[in-house]
Amino acid sequence: MSEPLRSEPLLVARKLTKRFGGLAAVNDVSLDVHQGAIHAVIGPNGAGKSTLTNLLSGDLPSTSGSISLLGKDITGWSPERISRAGLGRSYQKTNIFQPFTVWENVRLAAQSREPHAARWLKLASGFGATNERATHALEMAGLTSRRDAIAATISHGEQRQLEIAMTLATGPRVLLLDEPLAGMGTAEAERMVQLLLRLKPQHAIMLVEHDMDAVFALADKLTVMVNGQVIASGTPAQVRADANVQSAYLGEEH
Repeated sequence: MSEPLRSEPLLVARKLTKRFGGLAAVNDVSLDVHQGAIHAVIGPNGAGKSTLTNLLSGDLPSTSGSISLLGKDITGWSPERISRAGLGRSYQKTNIFQPFTVWENVRLAAQSREPHAARWLKLASGFGATNERATHALEMAGLTSRRDAIAATISHGEQRQLEIAMTLATGPRVLLLDEPLAGMGTAEAERMVQLLLRLKPQHAIMLVEHDMDAVFALADKLTVMVNGQVIASGTPAQVRADANVQSAYLGEEH
């Protein structure tokens, strides 16, 4: 596994904290996510991984700490504003328009980046730049051959690919992917791994995932969370050898 690029990180969190009453779901977490590298965040259930993702995407406001995206302080920004600034995310639960075709799903996502309100009397085929973004996103996600399929009829793995294609159609520089391999069989998981490797050179990717085989195959850097706190951060080899991580999460088999 290669070392993360020695460039300025595209997404930076510093001392990020989220409290719900007396509970600190995320406590003083800092991390950097670089273009050309996959930064995996792992930990047991309840560790605070999804809460951290929600803080970074603006779906939850932080109690304290700061977040910067592409060099801009985005602390306190709305999810929509953060998305338009260059961050895209997927969710644990697949979030697609099931009655629509694969193409219609991706085109609608691309259309959200039009600089003006939709002109309802204009044919969808007339939005040239939108259609180009949608076509490129379908190609990147490996779904060109499924373009005309109804989203509800494609496999679970393909639906996860579709959600990523919709995210790509918005033109993000940073991707937050929350358990993209969840519920997949071996073949579907391998396709998703290959998709993430294709996306890696042009994006900064933060990956939350429970599939440890995939994590260690993909990640350039790992951050391990337990009870809302970071207990280790480093290369996969460093984290695998960390005694605290072994006892708290990975177990002796790793």
